[in-house]
Amino acid sequence: MKKFKFTIRGNDYDVEVHKFEDNIAKVEVNGTCYEVEVHKQVAQPKTPVLVRQEVPAPRRSETKIKKSIGSFQIKAPLPGNIMQVLVRTGDEVKKGDKLLIYEAMKMENSILAEKDGSVAAIKVQPGDSVLEGDVLIELS
Repeated sequence: MKKFKFTIRGNDYDVEVHKFEDNIAKVEVNGTCYEVEVHKQVAQPKTPVLVRQEVPAPRRSETKIKKSIGSFQIKAPLPGNIMQVLVRTGDEVKKGDKLLIYEAMKMENSILAEKDGSVAAIKVQPGDSVLEGDVLIELS
């Protein structure tokens, strides 16, 4: 039970709320009981409600690791100048073999094969300047 004091147009009212269910309130105003219907407007929130779509479970074929077929590109990790190419087109290389030497940041760096394969194409020559991400050699 809650008690309130209201002043309406200079008149004082003692209001006691006895019961409140749904939109009907039973109140007592200065000793007289009333049933009052309450009209409540639902306030819209200022921030939008984000609803995410349900993500379907992956199928078995989507969870398998797929081997890449075709060529594999060896890219320059930093900008620099090619000093020496140590392989030729058609050479077989193993993971970890030196492919070429280039100068970057005033240091000699060796580019190693990241996987086994054969040299499909050499995209650079000694003396070439390369930028970061340029393709140096393609392995198949």
